[in-house]
Amino acid sequence: MSGCDHPGLLPMEAALQRLLTLAEAAPIEQTESVTLGEADGRVLAEPLLATLDLPPWPNSAMDGYALRLADWQGQALPVSQRIQAGVAPAPLQPGSCARIFTGAPLPEGADTVEMQENVELDESGQVRFREPLHVGQNVRAQGQETRVGDCVLPAGTRLGPIELGLVASLGAAHLKVRRRLRVAVLSTGDELVEPGQALGPGQIYNSNRRLLIAWLQRLGCAVVDAGILPDDLPRTREALGALGDVDLILSTGGVSVGEADYLGLALREAGELALWKLAIKPGKPLTFGHYQGVPVIGLPGNPASTLVTFGLLARPYLLRRLGVQRVEPLGFVVPAGFAWHKPGTRREYLRARLEGGRAVPYANQSSGVLRSAAWAEGLAEVMEGSTLAEGDSLRFIPLSELLG
Repeated sequence: MSGCDHPGLLPMEAALQRLLTLAEAAPIEQTESVTLGEADGRVLAEPLLATLDLPPWPNSAMDGYALRLADWQGQALPVSQRIQAGVAPAPLQPGSCARIFTGAPLPEGADTVEMQENVELDESGQVRFREPLHVGQNVRAQGQETRVGDCVLPAGTRLGPIELGLVASLGAAHLKVRRRLRVAVLSTGDELVEPGQALGPGQIYNSNRRLLIAWLQRLGCAVVDAGILPDDLPRTREALGALGDVDLILSTGGVSVGEADYLGLALREAGELALWKLAIKPGKPLTFGHYQGVPVIGLPGNPASTLVTFGLLARPYLLRRLGVQRVEPLGFVVPAGFAWHKPGTRREYLRARLEGGRAVPYANQSSGVLRSAAWAEGLAEVMEGSTLAEGDSLRFIPLSELLG
């Protein structure tokens, strides 16, 4: 694959599709069994099938009184038993009703529940029903949620609190999941210094390393911190050669065609490298290749560019390698709280927040300004070749959709 094959700007959709195709060619197939307490954020390796009906028996949806509707002709009914959740009731005596509470099993013979607010107790303790009744009223039928053998969660489901609650409701204590992706994070350039060290002339602190490591950990990846690669070809070769047991090398900055681009030189001499020029802003340059068989994604070095390209491109790639199918972030349409007069050749992702229901961008959209993303709540998408008047519709992608 060569970057020269595509001299023009690559549309966002085309770049994403290429990455997803590459991800599907290198799936993570190894699995492990984990407890529910260890499963948050992991990806199911096999479908979860129901091993019992939910609910396992008909139960009451209300605090009230259970009866067999055919026994009631408008008369008061005596209360023959009291049924709380967690107890096994006796069969319902003919011509009677049962005091019942939410979640409690219906007694055999009952088919209807009336809520307590709609009944009266007479002096003898018998129950009078004030409203018309129908069979099945306020009854949760056995298996209304799921039946034995139903596929409750498909393989490739990313597990979160809701999914884990559903798993627990089926009584499963362990799950088979894909093993964690092992991702090496490295930065390039003599100008980079880690926080806590003194800055020298022309140096800056390395923010991308901390941004990506924290983000990858949120995605459930096992992170290998490869540090900062110096501008030195032999040491770059040595550092890359030590990363043969990872699933992905993720770099920021320095992968181009410049004579001081030592990471790019090492990749080209020992593997393959494609340089894509993306039709997005921020984040024009993106690289993909392999080093001694290990996939490599090179993100642009400016912090806002790193954020946008990782969130919209690298994150879906990682999730697809684990078998997740729904990898693109959800967005919604909002009115623009700004005007956009000059149509561009690239799609722009503005760091923005919602004010009064409208997307308002941060004043400084420079790709080097990470503060814009800390202020923002999401990305406002301005399509290539378009203009906007204030109030026009655009897509807004919440950062919460990207970071989780």
